[in-house]
Amino acid sequence: MLRAAGVGLGDEVIVPAFGNVELAEAVALVGAMPVFADIDPATYCLDPGAVEAAVTARTAAVTVVHRFGRPADLARLHGVGQRHGLLVLEEGESEAPYDEIAQRRERASYLDAKLRGVRTPDHGDGHTYQQYVVRVPGNGRPDRDAFARALRVKGVDCRVPVKTPVHRLPDFRRCVTLPETERAADETLALPVDAALTKRDMQRIVSACNALGGLLQPAF
Repeated sequence: MLRAAGVGLGDEVIVPAFGNVELAEAVALVGAMPVFADIDPATYCLDPGAVEAAVTARTAAVTVVHRFGRPADLARLHGVGQRHGLLVLEEGESEAPYDEIAQRRERASYLDAKLRGVRTPDHGDGHTYQQYVVRVPGNGRPDRDAFARALRVKGVDCRVPVKTPVHRLPDFRRCVTLPETERAADETLALPVDAALTKRDMQRIVSACNALGGLLQPAF
């Protein structure tokens, strides 16, 4: 898409650092420079205000990635593009069948109501819960990584969604301040909400999380 739009050598493309490195690699592959902007802490997608602040005379495009089943604020991002004459490209997530989405939403609602000691995800319009991402604030006992290890011992298949933001990787290291990206990388943990999970599975997830969450110091 970048090549087709004529983006190339000397251009800048604004991308999120919270996510996979492949997007920055694609920008570099066409000869352009990836410029990292911060995310919205509720959606984990590019923050339109941060995108606008990152625009320079060399900016040619913005690449928007929808995260964890929660869509980005496309209206505001397209508004930034229109004001500055930028191409706004979207990278979507694979679509699941409607009944599977409905089941994931049902399980997400159960976790929303039952979990204690972690921050549950922001609902938002159209959230399909590709991943159910909570936050474990790193404020004491235990932090996110210790929390995840303890859950796995209890048989909960959790995962860290973004282990290292792209701007921390050697090939794309930048001297840039992305506080929400850094915080999300340090605190987020994806819990299972697969359609195959039984009620007993969901109860086990809640029981394991709440037993550990009670050890957390007040975070908010």
